[in-house]
Amino acid sequence: MNASTKFFGKAARLAAVAAAVSAAAFAAPAHAQTYPDRAVTIVVGSPPGGGSDLAARLVAAGLQKALGQTFVVENKGGASGNIANYQVARAPADGYTLLLAYSGYQVVNPALFPKTLQWDPIKSFAPVAMVMKAPHIIVVKSALPVKTLAELVAYAKANPGKLNYASVGQGSLSHIGGEMFDEKTGVKMVHVPYRGSGPAVTDLVGGNVDVFINTPQSLVGFLQSGAIRGLAVTSSSRLPMVKDLPTVGEAGLPGFDLEAWYALYAPAGTPQPVVDKLAAAVKTLVESPEFKATAEQNGAYAVYMGPKELAGFTAEELKFWADAVKKANITLE
Repeated sequence: MNASTKFFGKAARLAAVAAAVSAAAFAAPAHAQTYPDRAVTIVVGSPPGGGSDLAARLVAAGLQKALGQTFVVENKGGASGNIANYQVARAPADGYTLLLAYSGYQVVNPALFPKTLQWDPIKSFAPVAMVMKAPHIIVVKSALPVKTLAELVAYAKANPGKLNYASVGQGSLSHIGGEMFDEKTGVKMVHVPYRGSGPAVTDLVGGNVDVFINTPQSLVGFLQSGAIRGLAVTSSSRLPMVKDLPTVGEAGLPGFDLEAWYALYAPAGTPQPVVDKLAAAVKTLVESPEFKATAEQNGAYAVYMGPKELAGFTAEELKFWADAVKKANITLE
């Protein structure tokens, strides 16, 4: 082979590589222009009902209207949300399988399952958009002789080890929140885990447990009927649906913020133009009066974060909840 042949052979290979790179560069924008051209699935790591499902269905309906294609919600409950997260983590990175993540799974599970988790909250997902947050409400059984948060703390200190608190399961936000409450106030309550909010509320109404810290959806009806008593909302501002309840700051426990959040993620490697197209549509939806009103009616509030902001927020939350789980000495492995 002479020098000329070598030169032209090398030039041909370089041209082929350049063509491939150029094609890849144009493929993503072209894909974004036609996306979505078929149905999109939004996976939720919990059964129908509750905050995650509500957020997913609101987002699905809004994106379907905005992007002119079917968005289907698929409930994949079980294993503390790990089944759903793993399904989306290993799905094709094309924008047609998305995850509506609940913070109690997305940023808490890595601390609860450090050895067995089959997905990574940072490496497995491309952040798309935050859509909603929901504070918790501190409630007590109606027979407990306390009417304020300060009275609850005083009663618990006067009766050490006699009060118990319900949670929706080991390692849940209501479990961690109960331990955070104990640590911040210096009281010690006994943890009673349940399988979901339904059984926990039933036992609270029946007087079998004393305290419950949970998101509003499962509590508001019982609060309004007087079957249980609300003491405070774990956020910096009052909730319109229970506007008579003070915030924890107003009730004398500043800094005890406990909020669940719900956000949309795609599999890692999803083309950025597709992520940006989804994020733009979600932004318009979340900032609409209709979305805000529906969120408020369900004890939550609309919050938008774009891909970059959500990525930073996710990293911050991972550290916060890792520290909280460590302090509470909670392990599920």
